[in-house]
Amino acid sequence: MDHLNPEAPGAGILSRARALGPDLEAAADEIERTKRIPAELLAKIHAARLGRMFLPKLFGGDEIDPCTYLHTLEAVSRHDASVGWNLFVANSSTLITPFLEPDTAREIYAEPHAWMSWGPPDGQKARAVEGGYIVNGTWGFSSGCRQANWMGAHCMVEEKDGSTRLNAAGRPSITSFLFPADQVTLHDTWDTIGLRGTASDSYTVDNVFVPEAYTGTREEPENRRVPGPLYWFTQQGLYAVGVAAVALGTAGAMLTAFMELATDKTPRGLAKLADRDATRALVATSEARLGSARSYLLDLLSGYYAAAEETGAMGIEDRARVRLATTNAIIGAIEIADRIHKAAGVSAIFVGKSPFERRWRDIHTLSQQIQARDAHFEAVGQILLGDKPAVFF
Repeated sequence: MDHLNPEAPGAGILSRARALGPDLEAAADEIERTKRIPAELLAKIHAARLGRMFLPKLFGGDEIDPCTYLHTLEAVSRHDASVGWNLFVANSSTLITPFLEPDTAREIYAEPHAWMSWGPPDGQKARAVEGGYIVNGTWGFSSGCRQANWMGAHCMVEEKDGSTRLNAAGRPSITSFLFPADQVTLHDTWDTIGLRGTASDSYTVDNVFVPEAYTGTREEPENRRVPGPLYWFTQQGLYAVGVAAVALGTAGAMLTAFMELATDKTPRGLAKLADRDATRALVATSEARLGSARSYLLDLLSGYYAAAEETGAMGIEDRARVRLATTNAIIGAIEIADRIHKAAGVSAIFVGKSPFERRWRDIHTLSQQIQARDAHFEAVGQILLGDKPAVFF
């Protein structure tokens, strides 16, 4: 079951994403080698509006529901996990717009090829000055920065009196500062085993003035300026949905490829793969594991979306359940990818010559990201057992 509403905004986006499959397959080696999305393919991605799925309709976006988003990113990631990853980061970045001055959001996304990239905060501070802030520092892990025309920096704020700005919980507040991409210096630091096409490089911001209107914070989701059920979800929750989609798509493609291999391959001294009980069991259990993880997540998302409020934000326990479903999907996909890679034998070890090895490297790079932490299960269990912290992702 697709959990899709054919009358929902952006309902045609899944078919447009699927139509890009051959282009993604054809470009995969080049993306891996150059750590760039080729210009022709990038133009088609923009034409399909794949970078505007979470952007509010007020600012020229499609504002689609989370289930359609999951299906769409999964479809892209079946062909290239790096492109799927860059798209989820670009769409997650648009979730800052409900917290911006509306004119600022319209300006940024007036360009049809608008794409924003940024890296996570790492102790940096912006200095408050008259009319805005002075931003300095270096950030890493800026996925998609090579095709971005806007960049962001998340950091604490040093007030004019030298004190650190605090949020409602009494902790240092993290503010997002936005500026054109030509105001940063990119550093080619992304030399990894997988997800190479994300070019998640580092960048330096040197004494850049950012006007107040180009800043916002997502720490208090109830203060958003754009109504609608999509923005009732937290940014962190939707971010995790994106990672789950990439993981499910990557593992799903490996399972499909293994099923094709099993019908053709006869290992030396053994029966044909498809005729072996172990192979049959692996295929069946893998299909069930991926399918159940996907369905659990989709059921949760569709239920929450249907009941979501136009204003405010979801509560702590609901956030925890989204975290549980996304973590379950991510961890399950990694486990299935490992089992399939092992079962494929030497067919999975040659670089660029099988449908397994790049995807295995990609999903194991994904596995090291914060969204794949086993510790999420502990945090969710704590909440389900009645111990609810004041702040939760």
